[in-house]
Formats: sequence, structure tokens, C-alpha cells
Amino acid sequence: MSAEHTESDVSEERAWLLRAVLVLVSPRLVFGGIRDDSNHSAHARSEAVLALVLLAGTASILWTPAYSHLLRDRFVSWDGLLIAVLAFIGGAIYGTAVYWAGGLLLHAGGALFRSRASYRQARHVLAFSAAPVALSLVLVWPLRLAVYGEDVFRSGGSDHGAGNSAFVALEAAFVVWALVLLVIGVRVVFAKSSSSSGGIS
Repeated sequence: MSAEHTESDVSEERAWLLRAVLVLVSPRLVFGGIRDDSNHSAHARSEAVLALVLLAGTASILWTPAYSHLLRDRFVSWDGLLIAVLAFIGGAIYGTAVYWAGGLLLHAGGALFRSRASYRQARHVLAFSAAPVALSLVLVWPLRLAVYGEDVFRSGGSDHGAGNSAFVALEAAFVVWALVLLVIGVRVVFAKSSSSSGGIS
């Protein structure tokens, strides 16, 4: 592989990492790029897809009841680092499961309407649609932790009432934003997809 070719691949991968953010404001442009289902293009998207899956999965898993009661565990001495590691691992598992299973459902739904979008395209649309949820991990959680501290992971703590309801509503807004992006992605990719590769990654 030539140096020029390698530099071109790296440049495309970086461009897709930027598009993982750009999809928040210009979704049609980003989803339009997913219409190219060649192995080369899909490979260039892989790092961005992985980042979105991990971040969105972690943001989602932190809202589960198991994490809100984590500090009640008498058998483990939890600290910030251990909670972060557990959240990352749990988020990776959850995000990966949703990525593959959700992509399969999305692809099956598209097939019912005779869409030519591939299973890989369905997964990538789902991943980029999750960008708002990934963003909430960066915006909502640091603020929530700053306000409530460890009480976020302890039942009966200060994280209740109107203040916490506001955080829940804010997170719900990010989820709705993600659903809007998903609808846009499906319309752009599934309606006009021109698959050029049978392989998936």
C-alpha cells in the first residue's frame, strides 16, 4: 500500500469522525455519504461508528436503575474510576447489542418496503442517529455529577425532585433528537440507497 493511499484513508477516517459531530446540524449531508456502501467508504466510517456506539451506549446505561443504586453495594468499594470503567464496559456491551439488533430490525423494516439499503447501511444510519445521545454524555452527565455528586449512584440521595426531573427531561430531549435524526437517515439512505457491495463490516 502506497504512502499516498494510506494518507488518503486516514484523511477519510478523520473526515467521518468530524461528520459524527456534523450530523447534529447537517444530517442530510452526512447521511447522504452513507449511501455509498462500498467497502472502502464503510471502512472509513468504522472509527466514527465505533465512537458513537460506545458513547451512546455509555450514556444510555448510566440511566438504568442498576447504576442509580450502585453505591448501595456492600461487597464492592466503589469509587469514581471503578464506576467509570464499569459504565464504559456496560455501555460497550449495551451499545453493541443495540447496534447489531437495532440495525437488523431497521434493515428488515426497510426490506418490507423494498429498500435496497444493506444491513451495513442500516447499522451505520442507526449509529450516526445516536449522535445526540452520545453528546448527552459530554453535556448532561458532567453537569448532573457537578450538581449531585455521588448521590447520582446512591438511592435516596439528593438527586430527586424538580432538579432531577429537569435532567431527565433534558436527556429525553436528546433521545427525541436522535429519533428525528433516525427518521431523516432512513429517508435519505433507504429511499435512495445504491448499494455497491455485498459485504458487511
